[in-house]
Formats: sequence, C-alpha cells, structure tokens
Amino acid sequence: MTDLSNNSSSTTNTDMLEDTVWTQEIAFIDSVPRWIAMSFVAFVFIGTWWVVTAFGFVSPIILPTPAETLKDMIFVGKNLASGGYMLTALWITILEVIYGFALAIAIGFTLGVLVGETAFGEKAVMPYLVAIDTMPKVAFAPLFVAWLGFGIESKVALAAFIATFPIVVGTAAGLHAADENARMLFKTMGASRMQTLIKMKLPTGLPQIFTGLKIGAVGVMAGAITGEFLGGGKGFGELIRVAASQLNTPRVFSLILYLSLVGLALYLLVQFAQRKVVFWHKERVGSYDG
Repeated sequence: MTDLSNNSSSTTNTDMLEDTVWTQEIAFIDSVPRWIAMSFVAFVFIGTWWVVTAFGFVSPIILPTPAETLKDMIFVGKNLASGGYMLTALWITILEVIYGFALAIAIGFTLGVLVGETAFGEKAVMPYLVAIDTMPKVAFAPLFVAWLGFGIESKVALAAFIATFPIVVGTAAGLHAADENARMLFKTMGASRMQTLIKMKLPTGLPQIFTGLKIGAVGVMAGAITGEFLGGGKGFGELIRVAASQLNTPRVFSLILYLSLVGLALYLLVQFAQRKVVFWHKERVGSYDG
C-alpha cells in the first residue's frame, strides 16, 4: 500500500514537473535553413519582377526585364574582368568608401568617447550632433564640393559625414553599458579614469561599438555615390548617372547590383572583425551565419 502511494506521488510529481518546465516551440519558418529561405525570397522577388515586366504592367524604359539586367551584368562583369574603364571607376568608388569609412571611424570613435565618457560631451556636444544628423545629408553635398573641389576629397567627406553618427552613438552606448558593480570594483581598486576606460568600459562596450560600425558601413557607400551624383567624379556613381541620362535602365540596375556587392563585402568584413575581437558575444540580429 505504501509502495503504491509512493509510486502515485512520484508520478504526480513528475507530471507536475513536466507541466512546469518551460520549453520554447520553434516555428517551422524559423527552422528553415538560411540558404533555402534566401533562395525562396529571391525566387519570389525575381518571379514577381518577371511577371510585372513580361505582361507590360511597367514600361521597359522604367523597369527592365530580369533577362536584360542579367545580360548587362554579364557585360559589366566582362569589362571588370578585362580591366576596362569600369574597373577603374569601381576602384575609385572603393577608395572613396574605404577612406570615408576610415575617417568616419576616427571621428566617430573620438566623439563617441567624448560623449560617453564626459558630462560636457553628453550635455553640450551630443545635442548638436543629433541636430546635424537630422538634416538632409544630400543638402551638404554641394557644400563639400565647394569647399573641397570636384576630386575624391569631397566624396570622401560626404561618405564620412553620413557614416559618423552611428559610430558616435554606438561608442557612447557601449561606454554606458558597463555594469555598475564593475565600475565600483575598479573604483575601489584605485583604477584611474583612463584605466577604467581602457580595461573595463571599452571591452564591455565592444558589441555596441561594432553595431555602430556595421550601420556606418552600410551608409558610407550611399555617401560616396551621392557625392558622385552631385559633385561629378569618375567612379561608379558617374557611370550610373550617365546611364540614367541615356535611359539605359539595364545598365543602371547592373551597376547598382555590383555596388551592392561592394557594400555587402564591407559589412561582412566588419562582421568578421567583430567575431574575432568580440568572440564571447553571440549576436543574432544582423549575422550571416548559415
């Protein structure tokens, strides 16, 4: 009788334990591998594109067919592979992006430390940075051209101008992410302000800093191309402008797609650096793991 009572009690406890254990159910759409999901989205997008153009819903002057775009992409790819004028233009744009991103990192990190580490920066500098960032960036392109000329300098300046603010915000947020107990520990051990910044705040804030870098990496390409649109130049932006003026929309689409590959490469480079530097932090959003 006692054994039956114990078995019954054990069974009841087991059932109650199973009922109270929380398990997360994974939806089917979340269990699909990344490459399958991306292929499906690409198939739907290209299929919709083909239907819209094949049945004449949109004029081919405005939207070329996928086949025309692919044909032009092959032409552009051959020109790039053979070292033609498009390769020279692409290299100029890449230099503008690299120089602009490096300048944005230098300025953004410096201002981010000033804002995140000092009350003066947070109270006096940050409001002006926010006010400047809310202004339309395109409106500054003629100013940079007037100040720096029609060369690569004005495009680099505009690219850095667009990419700086996310880095400032990411750096400042990262410096504020340090745990209060860790701050008190460093203060108790007699660490100086610089030692606390270098050994505690910066390592703790690296995930937020790299988030700002990735956002800046996306925006720096737009800055360089906008500068070429409005300020002349010899890069891919100028080729796009000329193709658009000739209503050569397949060429415009193919050049934009190649530029997107350059932007994606820069983003993945920053993400690769994040994995090597911030190896202890697992990021779910914005990661391109399989």
